[in-house]
Amino acid sequence: MDHARQHDRLLIVDFGSQVTQLIARRLRELDTYCEIHPFQHVTETFLRDFAPKAVILSGGPASVPDAGSPRPPQAVFELGVPVLGICYGQQVMMQMLGGRVERGAGTAEFGRASVTPAGRGLDLLEGWFAEGPEQVWMSHGDHVAALAPGFEVFGTSPGAPFAITADPERHFYAVQFHPEVHHTPNGRQLYANFLKIAGFTGDWTMGAYRAEAIAKIRAQVGDAKVICGLSGGVDSSVAAVLLHEAIGDQLTCVFVDHGLLREGEAAEVTGMFRDHYNIPLVHAEEQDRFLDALEGVSDPEEKRKTIGRLFIDVFQEHAGRIEGAEFLAQGTLYPDVIESVSFAGGPSVTIKSHHNVGGLPEKMGLALVEPLRELFKDEVRALGRELGLPDWFIGRHPFPGPGLAIRCPGEITRDKLEILRRADAVYIDQIRRHGLYDEIWQAFAALLPVRTVGVMGDGRTYDYACALRAVTSVDGMTADVYPFSHDFLTETATRIINEVRGINRVTYDITSKPPGTIEWE
Repeated sequence: MDHARQHDRLLIVDFGSQVTQLIARRLRELDTYCEIHPFQHVTETFLRDFAPKAVILSGGPASVPDAGSPRPPQAVFELGVPVLGICYGQQVMMQMLGGRVERGAGTAEFGRASVTPAGRGLDLLEGWFAEGPEQVWMSHGDHVAALAPGFEVFGTSPGAPFAITADPERHFYAVQFHPEVHHTPNGRQLYANFLKIAGFTGDWTMGAYRAEAIAKIRAQVGDAKVICGLSGGVDSSVAAVLLHEAIGDQLTCVFVDHGLLREGEAAEVTGMFRDHYNIPLVHAEEQDRFLDALEGVSDPEEKRKTIGRLFIDVFQEHAGRIEGAEFLAQGTLYPDVIESVSFAGGPSVTIKSHHNVGGLPEKMGLALVEPLRELFKDEVRALGRELGLPDWFIGRHPFPGPGLAIRCPGEITRDKLEILRRADAVYIDQIRRHGLYDEIWQAFAALLPVRTVGVMGDGRTYDYACALRAVTSVDGMTADVYPFSHDFLTETATRIINEVRGINRVTYDITSKPPGTIEWE
């Protein structure tokens, strides 16, 4: 990645842990540039080219004693830079440097554990154990049975006598727990100490990224024209504003209005980009085309595919009228890049098909510009603030590409969409009035394909039920239900039933993810 050449770089070797991305997130929060690469890609040649200032070996599901279990190249330990092994990373480090790892035998630990200090002080642990033992998060079946030569013990837990080990002379450090997760409260301090030992200066800031990204876009694009598909979401909007700052009127945004947006959303997006930023914008008002195609469709995958296919057709038609366009801009983020070179070397299981402009560049003969492909979501928001996008916009809850189609289980009709829009607007208004919007990752109403009997005034009603959903999350991969008060839910239900014609029953979805997904379809 080009930006990285201008920064001190840390390499995270991935052995397949589900929380490897969190390591990178923690380091980026500490203004340090890092990249995740699957262990299979990390060859001696790769190491030479990448020239990391430090290396972290991630956790993983494999078992070190097994034949053929994953290993980094021995050259990792010959670079002369600090190395930190985490969980599986600790075990593989011990095994490769002359120690021994054994299976379970009563020392497996999963979940919270308490680590107490041992031995002399260690630079990695500055600020640790100030108030007694540290809470950490363990997830291991195997354990280190014998230390590699040069290593000492600096922390122990009931199930891990070698919870923290190090060879301070060579700056090799190894921990059996996961410092990157929320359940290791002092984990950030441990990473900060490791970066300090390695001599990182914290030169990865959004101000620096902005300047470098603009220079990179100009070098890539030259005087050609660029088309950007604008969804109205944070990613595509930040990409558009960054591109506009770099190349001005060479950029044209195409905003496909599929009739599945929230109340007032189309006017909000077109107003902000045309009026506030003065960015050339094509507003493709194709609501009827999408809604006609969706008539009678109730299968969730078919809905997504219909919307995705039409989106590409509509985008292509409108973009095709822009003369001299050679590039297509996408708001691809770093997690998408990581997943496309997944640890297992193949795609992960498809839970649901994602809605983006896949396949468009080839169809239209355009080259890709992806100015956000090195950033995590929280970094995109920070860049948006750096670019002057308003806070109310940057902090908006995520909204799916297929829009309200997947919040309306069963068949979609114009009437049902109108009812859903109103209910959603009342719900979000309630959340804002109570000052809860920023505490919640995502909140929305879903209109259920169920009609129920009700009584309003002296009359009997037979109207729709709606479900309210609100979750807290860090990255959308896992989510907990937001604990609204009973009073809030009662007040919100009353408002929806009174203000939205067509709904006579309101429910609250209290399912976490897993087992549920955040969206209903």
